[in-house]
Amino acid sequence: MKVFINKNIPEIGIKLLQEKEISLTINPTKNVLSREEFIKICQEHDALLNVGTNKLDEDFFEQCPNLKGIALFSVGFDAVNIPSANSRKIPVGNTPDVLSRATSDIAFLLMQSVARKSFFNHKRILNDNWGSFDPLANLGQELYGKTLGIFGLGRIGFEMAKKCKAAFGMNIIYHNRSHNKEAEKELDAKYVDFETLLTESDVLSIHSNYSEENNEIFNATTFAKMKSNAIFINTARGKFQNEDDLFHALTNNIIWGAGLDVTNPEPMKSDNPLLSLPNCCVLPHIGSATYEARNGMAVCAAQNIIALFEDKKMPFCVNEEVYN
Repeated sequence: MKVFINKNIPEIGIKLLQEKEISLTINPTKNVLSREEFIKICQEHDALLNVGTNKLDEDFFEQCPNLKGIALFSVGFDAVNIPSANSRKIPVGNTPDVLSRATSDIAFLLMQSVARKSFFNHKRILNDNWGSFDPLANLGQELYGKTLGIFGLGRIGFEMAKKCKAAFGMNIIYHNRSHNKEAEKELDAKYVDFETLLTESDVLSIHSNYSEENNEIFNATTFAKMKSNAIFINTARGKFQNEDDLFHALTNNIIWGAGLDVTNPEPMKSDNPLLSLPNCCVLPHIGSATYEARNGMAVCAAQNIIALFEDKKMPFCVNEEVYN
């Protein structure tokens, strides 16, 4: 079996594949391949270990009929047209669990950074604008006893909720397609409808898988329903938010602030007006950027490829129906 890896991954994953004597082609550069280059190489291989957000749509699958499986180097699989994969009996694997703590750490970091305007205050030093002590200037807010609202209480959201409960005694509410019994039992989390999530959250953190039905669901209408002291956090996918509407909400005191590890579009340009706001903290999608998380992702992706090589079910398959 010949496997194409479009960006280099941690050595632990490469070694697992090499031990199984799987033939690997690894993109030797850090350059992003054009779609044409990417498809041409995929056509010459049996499987793809995909790093990044290449669009694996119907056209991609039509042009790559040789592919027998795809292992993603991510939890999210919104870039893959799953019905197209299903129709061709192509299993698609992801990397769940291993990055839940790391990503929730970033959500927790952004929440505190926004609450205390830390990015803005750091820039004051860089701009030689520390100034003298002013008891009324640049005040933040404390999070003790506040309400954390989670949109999509899965593994990452659960880790975020645990941190907020332990550190600040925050009350947890959440909106999901289904109830999370574990969170309700361990964290006294309360299931609410979407409207209630908007109106009652002091911090609203997104941890849901993205789908087209939720495209820019956080927009002028939803921001207007949130508390004026509310903090909006997104470490999931940038397409959840309309950034023009977010900018309006932040500059007109409709909400307190926002912390983003993902943007719409991505990457964000350096002249984006959100970057100049004192109440907005933006990071360049580093949620899983720890040695532990990235090594874990490499292992999961390799295990999915190895299972394919051994004609077994992928251990982390997102479309298990292909095995039926």
